[in-house]
Amino acid sequence: MAANKAPLWTPNQEHESLLTSFTHYVAKKYNLNFQNYDELHNWSIQPNGDFWNAFANYSEIEFKKPPIKIVNYASHMMDTEWFTGSELNFAANLLKRKDNNPAIIYRDECGRRTELTYKQLFEQVSQLSSALLRLGVKKGDVVAAVMTNCPDTVIAMLASSSIGAIWTSCSPDFGIDSILDRIGQVKPKILFAVDGYQYGGKTFATLPSISVLGSKIKSIEHIVIVANLNKKPNIKNTPKSLMISDLLENDHQLNFESLPFNHPLFIMYSSGTTGKPKCIIHGAGGTLIQHLKEHQLHTNLMVNDRIFFYTTCSWMMWNWLVTALASKATIILYEGSPFYPNQNTLWDMVDEENINVFGISPRYLSTLMKEQCMPIKSNRLDSLKTILSTGSSLLPSHYNYVYESVKQDVQLSSISGGTDIISCFALGNANLPVYSGEIQSLGLGMSVEVFDKNGKKSKVGKKGELVCTKPFPSMPIGFFNDSNKQQYKKSYFEKFENIWTHGDYAELTENNGLIIHGRSDATLNPGGVRIGTAEIYRQVEKIPEILESVAISETGNQDTLITLFVLLKEGQTLTNELKEKIKQHLKINASPRHVPKKIIAVPDIPRTLSGKTAELSVKAAIEGREIENINALANPDSLKFFNKENCLENQSFSQT
Repeated sequence: MAANKAPLWTPNQEHESLLTSFTHYVAKKYNLNFQNYDELHNWSIQPNGDFWNAFANYSEIEFKKPPIKIVNYASHMMDTEWFTGSELNFAANLLKRKDNNPAIIYRDECGRRTELTYKQLFEQVSQLSSALLRLGVKKGDVVAAVMTNCPDTVIAMLASSSIGAIWTSCSPDFGIDSILDRIGQVKPKILFAVDGYQYGGKTFATLPSISVLGSKIKSIEHIVIVANLNKKPNIKNTPKSLMISDLLENDHQLNFESLPFNHPLFIMYSSGTTGKPKCIIHGAGGTLIQHLKEHQLHTNLMVNDRIFFYTTCSWMMWNWLVTALASKATIILYEGSPFYPNQNTLWDMVDEENINVFGISPRYLSTLMKEQCMPIKSNRLDSLKTILSTGSSLLPSHYNYVYESVKQDVQLSSISGGTDIISCFALGNANLPVYSGEIQSLGLGMSVEVFDKNGKKSKVGKKGELVCTKPFPSMPIGFFNDSNKQQYKKSYFEKFENIWTHGDYAELTENNGLIIHGRSDATLNPGGVRIGTAEIYRQVEKIPEILESVAISETGNQDTLITLFVLLKEGQTLTNELKEKIKQHLKINASPRHVPKKIIAVPDIPRTLSGKTAELSVKAAIEGREIENINALANPDSLKFFNKENCLENQSFSQT
């Protein structure tokens, strides 16, 4: 990326950001002088841990016991210990505020709205925490949930973590097998569940599935039912169940358990498609400090700001969003389809709730683009200062759409990390310009590099593996049932010794930003040149006849060939003319190496439960290999098309 290209947005220098405030704070504390963000970032990754210590003080993390040492390095990166000797409680740090300002605003597609103040939230967490203690929940127990994105889910998580229990959750739209593949591995004592949910105007009962889970997961002692579809759900046929309303008593007191910095807080699940999902354990202190840093220094989340992210409680962005309570902000929860009853649903909510930070995915923006939705004409959006996007690469066309059709004076921040670190490697920056197609900056405290295949630093503009060369507090504390950390080590440290390899194919830019070109294990290699799948999708997305696409490589006699599968917009047909249009567009706007050998129209594109394109599953299906973790896909039936018979050059599927 050329450094001299025009930015799409530049910061207002008149308004001091929290990043600026923090920069002044550390400059004074350590007698330093930072000329720019890069100098601050270089200081933040020094091995002495001064950055993390300074930020813990700046953000006023409440320690029950202060640390005796900030960082204690081990021979291997994954064994490094942070804030040695310290104790804290995650829930206590999210519930420091106890006033009548709103903590949670909940909306759903049915038109329901609920508001909880910080005082009310504290009271309800206190009630449920006492109830969990009466049910025998203790420090180290696993509490699971099959819940919607509602206040009760937040309350249950905070009540669990106040005790020192470990929280894990799935969305109720997961199939039984998908839930068993996740929650079934971690042996929960308590299961929270809703009686049903609504999506896209349709209702879905969940109690039959919950009954099955209760019988198959033997460790579950109690199932706590939250009424969502019905005021009084019939739970007679759900063994071990009781209503949450019957569990709560007026006689209660909230005592926050004092716990080590690295005490297990969350179990998250990888979305891979090769075997059962990995059960990744994240610690309380690392999660807290990393989220606080990302909210305050990279998102510029102020006290009383209102922040929203479209998510379910099965995605790490739910955990990330909820932690915003520690910054004394108001979190906005939404349950249902983002397009029900119409495509303006979420933008109307921005205006009605005065949302300041609005989080979505590239896929959501792509849908709006195809539907020619123009919030810039239909909505005020005067409260909106930042739009966040994650889940996959944010393409230049998305940037253009936002600034042309949504709002001109807004910071569009693509952020990139993952479940593995429950946070980000690269994020937004309120002090830096926004350039099309680029993530603004590397995260503070994150020693991010791009390596070539030989483990050498790639130059600016050269693509390679995204790595992190130094430890950071939100690294997993381990995997469930992986006491010797062999699975942990294999997952992130197999490619480069003692270097975290994240699995993203990336490029550093001349603007000191980052471009993600897709997953490195899904890169294509025509003519011996590595191509990220996102490079192809970025161009194909611009063609109006196409909704989505997926690209895989096939090895021919002489070379690796690219096959492109396209999901056409309704009413379109994959004609020879359209094929040629696609090829020419890729040739001119990418390179001749990006041009696919075959282009095939398909009825659907396989996606993981987190919304990512499942390239590896497509390739496995075509090659006739078993897809071990079919439950990791949101639409597994879509794979039926991907076989050798259908995927011939003369075959196609038209959207008519």
